[in-house]
Amino acid sequence: MRFLLPLAVTAGLLASGCTPLRSHQGYIVDADLVNSVQPGVDNRQSVLATLGHPTFASQFNQGDWYYVARDSRNFAFNPPKPIEQLTMRISFDAAGNVTAIRKSGVDQVASISPSKKVTPTLGRSRSFFSELFGNIGAVGAPGAGGGAGGGRPGGRDQP
Repeated sequence: MRFLLPLAVTAGLLASGCTPLRSHQGYIVDADLVNSVQPGVDNRQSVLATLGHPTFASQFNQGDWYYVARDSRNFAFNPPKPIEQLTMRISFDAAGNVTAIRKSGVDQVASISPSKKVTPTLGRSRSFFSELFGNIGAVGAPGAGGGAGGGRPGGRDQP
């Protein structure tokens, strides 16, 4: 009976490590406010007054505004995975009036997993020993560009 209490406490602590952690990032969505913004009716000032500052603004296309909200979860030390996401893009014309509102969800989230710890480069891949011994015999070889003759027969640089 004396060992059951510490065993139960230990089991409870271990089980709490498997509890999913939920988090929210970005804009807090109020459906009534989001649906109240209408193309052709609202402008930059009214959108700013209704929805607040955007998550980020585009530098092109008359400065489209983006509102991003994401709910994610993770277990223990695993990276978080998105459960829900709302990305709302509000487009404006040159006068600052709302022309379009586009919404997308978690289907637009890209999962990127790097395959290697090195960046691929152009050129040939050389081993350690070819790097170490690759220049042996190349110094002073014909056509290498060194020496008094410049690598051309007769010591001439021009034909």
